[in-house]
Order: sequence, then C-alpha cells, then structure tokens
Amino acid sequence: MENFIIIALLVLIIGGIMFYIYKAKKSGKKCIGCPDCKNCCSGCGGKCNGNVKNK
Repeated sequence: MENFIIIALLVLIIGGIMFYIYKAKKSGKKCIGCPDCKNCCSGCGGKCNGNVKNK
C-alpha cells in the first residue's frame, strides 16, 4: 500500500511538471527556466535577464 501511495505521488508530480511545460510552450516562452524569456529574442539560451536583447 505504501508503494502505491509513493507511485501515485510521483505520477502526480511528473504530470504537473509536464502540464506546466505544455502550458509554458503554448504561451510562447522560448526557454522555460527564464521568466523574462518571452521578452527576449529567440536565442537566449537560458542566459537572458530581460534587459539584454540577443542579436
């Protein structure tokens, strides 16, 4: 029974992560780890800070 609870929690966590990634990509974020990447140019590579525009 304990294994079932652990597996169910893992499935819920992984499902939540997948749903977050799906929603973020659908809303137009280039890289999910950067909160300002929607304002950056396309090549941020995870290094954008919202103030620097890549050329």
